[in-house]
Amino acid sequence: MRQHLKTLSILSLVILLTPLISCKKLLEQEPKNSTYLEKFWKSASDARSALAGNYALLRNACTDKENRYYLYGDAIAKNYFTIQYTGDGLEGIQNGDFTFQYNLNSLANYTLYYKTIAMSNIVIANVSKMTNAQLKDTDDPAAFKNNIMGQAMFIRALSYFMMVRVWGDVPLVTTAYDDPITAPQLPRSSRADVMKQIETDCRSAINLLTWNYINIGDAKVTANKGSAYALLAHLYLWRATMSDVSQDTPNLTDVNNADTTITTLIQKGGYSQTDTANYKSTFVGRSSDGIFEINMSENTLEGSNSSIGTRFLSGAYINTYSNNPRFYVVPRYLSDQFGSNSKDIRFTKNFDLSNPERPICTKYSNVIYRNPGQKLDAYLSNNMIIFRLSDMKLLKAEIALYKNDAATATTVINEFRTRNNPNPTLVPNGLSVSRVMDEYIKERSKEMYLEGHLFFDLLRTRRYGNVVDWLTETRFRREGFYWPVDPALFRENPNLKQTTYWLGKV
Repeated sequence: MRQHLKTLSILSLVILLTPLISCKKLLEQEPKNSTYLEKFWKSASDARSALAGNYALLRNACTDKENRYYLYGDAIAKNYFTIQYTGDGLEGIQNGDFTFQYNLNSLANYTLYYKTIAMSNIVIANVSKMTNAQLKDTDDPAAFKNNIMGQAMFIRALSYFMMVRVWGDVPLVTTAYDDPITAPQLPRSSRADVMKQIETDCRSAINLLTWNYINIGDAKVTANKGSAYALLAHLYLWRATMSDVSQDTPNLTDVNNADTTITTLIQKGGYSQTDTANYKSTFVGRSSDGIFEINMSENTLEGSNSSIGTRFLSGAYINTYSNNPRFYVVPRYLSDQFGSNSKDIRFTKNFDLSNPERPICTKYSNVIYRNPGQKLDAYLSNNMIIFRLSDMKLLKAEIALYKNDAATATTVINEFRTRNNPNPTLVPNGLSVSRVMDEYIKERSKEMYLEGHLFFDLLRTRRYGNVVDWLTETRFRREGFYWPVDPALFRENPNLKQTTYWLGKV
């Protein structure tokens, strides 16, 4: 841990961030270092700039190394899409082998998440000490402080949630360290402790944040009360089903907590599912369905030329691209989930079958050329959707199944099928809980395709065997779905231990 804490201490020594020019440029800010603490944390502008840096670090952690957020959540469930070989060994993860050198040094390294967490810790520690006089450039200093601290707590909780699903036990850091010499060498904390901290941060964020946004330009791409509720709901379901993988019975206390959390979110959040006539707008971003998104919009020149969407698109979509994209959809996924003649909007709008052997995913294909005259310098203007209302509504079916209520789950699934398909194949009434769970995971795979959730859905519901052939029940019980830790992180911290399943393998 000492090695990456030394890296983080560059941030911790005192962050001086370029002031925000506009709220629209929220994620463009990069942290700049200063050794003069007394020159910072003196105004609301300083606090806003620090928070902007926090969001920038979160985006970098999610998009680094071939869009790691999607690789952890979708790619390793290889029967959803295929990564073609390019020499770096990335495709190895789709066979359950996380030991390729590139994967160990990149995807198995969690340093970027800790940079994000370090910034959250700094924001929380320093904004809490700011005085009303220092915040005189705000209308309501108390509300301003609550808003900034609530967002930082949400970012910290989200970062830990991403890590706990990938590595299980991870070091738990909630203190802002200003001096790398005094920063402790921390061991991995138990996942139970990490999840407890996530819950605490979510509840604190809920108490500090509001349902609305101070600036309309911040809507969806900064955290509000709804963002924290959505994260808390996912945490409860993960904890209910994944705390003890030696058995398959969910913890009903956490299941019930997830249920009430989602109910509150739906009743009070003011969200609504996007009209199917505007289906594609959901994945451009800031739709009525969106709860929390990472801004990647070209409206503020923050699009991406290396997002997950570009890895699927061919020259038919982006000028100068080849006709052989690195990623392609597994044809069997489409035939199993939709059939060959489906009118489901999620089939007709999200996939291009011009090459039936290598279908293209067009879910993220809002291409903007920065040189439009020559159609050069292409960027995708699609936000990274982390949580949305449709996700929450579907989770209600999963909750019902954990309570042995197949009828309610059937109703939820059929509502989605009717909404998205003029000629739907409905789940018949009277099926067993197990059969309805199979239908549920199929519905999740249609609704949430390439949104970073599918592998984790399969783990929670124990339906991994239907999709992920390398994950046997024996390997699952041994927690072989967790990632190893990059050996480089052990060099200066003897307190770290390798993930149990990977001992002796890396």
